[in-house]
Amino acid sequence: MLTDPDVLDRIDALAQRAREERESFEPPEDPPDEARATEYVRDGLGPTISAFVEFRTGGRMEYFPPETYDRLQEATNHWLAMYAACYGVDVDGEYQLREAAELLVDTRDAGDVAQILTGVPERR
Repeated sequence: MLTDPDVLDRIDALAQRAREERESFEPPEDPPDEARATEYVRDGLGPTISAFVEFRTGGRMEYFPPETYDRLQEATNHWLAMYAACYGVDVDGEYQLREAAELLVDTRDAGDVAQILTGVPERR
């Protein structure tokens, strides 16, 4: 069971930052804003998914209580919605944190995870 106060504080901080960013988010007037989308991936989505992967792998295999898992999943959804909005696309959907984590392990690139899950920008 996930009980380490440092880990819980880290998860709380990630979830709070995503929530605050989403509440203050203003979509770009002239999308795409690729630099901003990249920033959301680098500074938000990547660390959020990485935290889940870190605590579920590497010999730790921490059990996530539902409320803790839900906070990370909600943060993931916030980051993906803002990422897609930077391309002028509304994807206010429910993405599964586990799927995002599996993609991160497979691709080793949070930008690829965002693109695969949201479909933006379109692959060429």
